[in-house]
Amino acid sequence: MKTQVAIIGSGPSGLLLGQLLHRSGIDNVIIERKSKAYVLERIRAGVLEQGLVDLLHEAGAADRMMAEGHVHDGFELAFNGQRKRVDLKRYAAGKTVMVYGQTEVTRDLMAAREAAGLITYYESDDAVLHDFKGSTPSVTFTHEGIDHHLECDYIAGCDGFHGVSRQSVSPEEINIFERVYPFGWLGILSETPPVSHELIYANHERGFALCSQRSEKLSRYYVQCGLDDDLSEWSDERFWDELKLRLPSDVADKLITGPSIEKSIAPLRSFVAEPMKFGRLFLVGDAAHIVPPTGAKGLNLAASDVSTLYRVLKKAYVDDQPEWLERYSDICLRRIWKAERFSWWMTGLLHRFDDGEFAQKMQQAELAYYTDSDAGLACIAENYVGLPYEQVE
Repeated sequence: MKTQVAIIGSGPSGLLLGQLLHRSGIDNVIIERKSKAYVLERIRAGVLEQGLVDLLHEAGAADRMMAEGHVHDGFELAFNGQRKRVDLKRYAAGKTVMVYGQTEVTRDLMAAREAAGLITYYESDDAVLHDFKGSTPSVTFTHEGIDHHLECDYIAGCDGFHGVSRQSVSPEEINIFERVYPFGWLGILSETPPVSHELIYANHERGFALCSQRSEKLSRYYVQCGLDDDLSEWSDERFWDELKLRLPSDVADKLITGPSIEKSIAPLRSFVAEPMKFGRLFLVGDAAHIVPPTGAKGLNLAASDVSTLYRVLKKAYVDDQPEWLERYSDICLRRIWKAERFSWWMTGLLHRFDDGEFAQKMQQAELAYYTDSDAGLACIAENYVGLPYEQVE
């Protein structure tokens, strides 16, 4: 088999890249280790920056998002029993975010790919990347018991933190920067109306909490928990009681509880791998970087990688300017580190660390300073809605 771009991983970044390339006449094949059902079952964030919204329009996969998604022009920070609103429209030059679940983004992109008749090999085992440092890259894998050899021009590693793409690079060729946080997020999904029409990020002496949503009837809530917490010890009743304790009383009083339909504990880490290009292999999204979810940057940062890779590949194929491919890593990393900084800052600002009362007082002072200042609110807002993509032209 032959294709122009072999994409490893069928999460939203791999699917989005494939759809964008297809619409520019660039052939691609996706190879995915898991089943289609497994990919669709993964519950992830649902705050989309305008850049990702625009990319979904460009990919022809935005209709359902525009019909069912919710535009948010602000969110709230809760601390010391008070709530301070960050007005995104006012402080970020009219920009907003879209609340639309990552699962739904994935579903829409899968449907677009199937409608276009494009090839995706789900449940593919033993994928191996060959000669990506040379001139004849290829991928071998097994699908439905049959061995396949896929020749390609380039490989896009969109297969996440634990995927084969980054692991195929020699350790001495890659620099790793990482911070693992000493806590996690316990999250539940419930078929209950959201407690607020906007997200609420709460700093509390018992730990961080977040009130989020997927729709008018589907809510997503989180509380900071220990990394060694046992999920079985967190009954729904215990979760709701703990969440109420961490929210301002007027919010807690309005909270409608119900059975969880999904519950999980996610560790938090900041991670960056440099560079992101190795010959004809390009790392994309979580394969190259992880952010704590506090700043709502994970999926959005992957989308900015996709935008850059799509545009430099288009330069190479359509405009006969392959030199742009050499700039992929540098362009991506400039934006990645800015997003890493914002996510790190938000995590440090809102979570409870075991570092004494002085540090807690500094958190409160920092929150008060930023929310009492137009300049501080503008800083938060412009980072939250997403910094502009760098132009490839």
